[in-house]
Amino acid sequence: MDLRGTPCPINFVRTKLKLEQLPSGSLLEVWLDPGEPIEQVPDSLAMEGYQIESIDDRSEFFALRIRC
Repeated sequence: MDLRGTPCPINFVRTKLKLEQLPSGSLLEVWLDPGEPIEQVPDSLAMEGYQIESIDDRSEFFALRIRC
């Protein structure tokens, strides 16, 4: 899910809503901008009980993989 250019906390809300629609055990990849989005969204999702599988730095954005 491409959330580049989406401000906080909207990117967190959209990610959480998408995760709630997926079956348990699914893996979701979200693209986030550097700075506040990549600093805030993974921590917020972890606090909600989601498992962060990986965070890959792809130069212009970060690819965050979350397990439902």
